[in-house]
Amino acid sequence: MNTVHREETTTERWARAELFFESKQYAEAARILTDVVAEAPGQVAPRLLLARAYYHSAQLRRAEERLREVIALDPVEQYAHLMLGRTLQRQGRAAEAQASLKLAAALGGDTAG
Repeated sequence: MNTVHREETTTERWARAELFFESKQYAEAARILTDVVAEAPGQVAPRLLLARAYYHSAQLRRAEERLREVIALDPVEQYAHLMLGRTLQRQGRAAEAQASLKLAAALGGDTAG
């Protein structure tokens, strides 16, 4: 039997990471997404999912770092500002979180706040 082993593509790794994330295996999703982000450094979506995986696995400093990277790449990414605010809150940095949460609300069109 001749078996050919091929390298998994970035797209396939991305899809696999999404499956792990959806099944709440956040640490494994983060492990895979670290490579995806390295292979596609200008892409916002993998970096945002990596931040979410870190957030849900209580790796809050890493989540904060990735969210700040997302915002640097896409300053009007509303969800990144919201997640950054929540991440800062979970770290006990409520005053710092307020700016991100207000900006997220403004970007989302929510004027109550």
